[in-house]
Amino acid sequence: MKQIAVFLDRDGTINEEMGYINHLSRFVLLPGTAGAIKRLNDAGLKVVVVTNQSGAARGYFPPSLVEEVHAYLRDLLAREGAHLDAIYTCLHGPRAGCRCRKPQPGLLLQAAADLNLDLERSYLVGDRYKDLQTGVNAGAKGILVLTGYGRGEYEYLGRTWGAAPAHIAGDLLDASAWIINDLKL
Repeated sequence: MKQIAVFLDRDGTINEEMGYINHLSRFVLLPGTAGAIKRLNDAGLKVVVVTNQSGAARGYFPPSLVEEVHAYLRDLLAREGAHLDAIYTCLHGPRAGCRCRKPQPGLLLQAAADLNLDLERSYLVGDRYKDLQTGVNAGAKGILVLTGYGRGEYEYLGRTWGAAPAHIAGDLLDASAWIINDLKL
């Protein structure tokens, strides 16, 4: 049987949004992140990070830094009893025309194939409209968090969005509670 996943955007959703994370010291978890992920883990949901990291293609940092940041993220979560089932990253620039760069659904489709996921019963949580679009493009429900760019994008651009979020959450902890309630787990 296919499993339900919660796909998480990284910058602005899991960690503080500060432009390109070009050094490990710039990676700072948002409050409640580990608790939110642990709550999803405990509910038996797959938790998968999907992130665009074009800074590598632009030469702002080496691709190895992305892996270093993700290893650090996994370590921070493990200290709080939380874990990620997978991390999928697009390292291409915006003009590369790849299928993996959000809002294209490539990262979610790959995760679904690798992890036996049911995209139509899954969720994508992010702080940008392109995250919501990615969810819609893959058949998942999109949830907007008001951390990172979320509050500004929603307040100033939300009326122009073609697809409304399934839920608007204050942060990842709020989103995790809503997901669990929505699934009635």
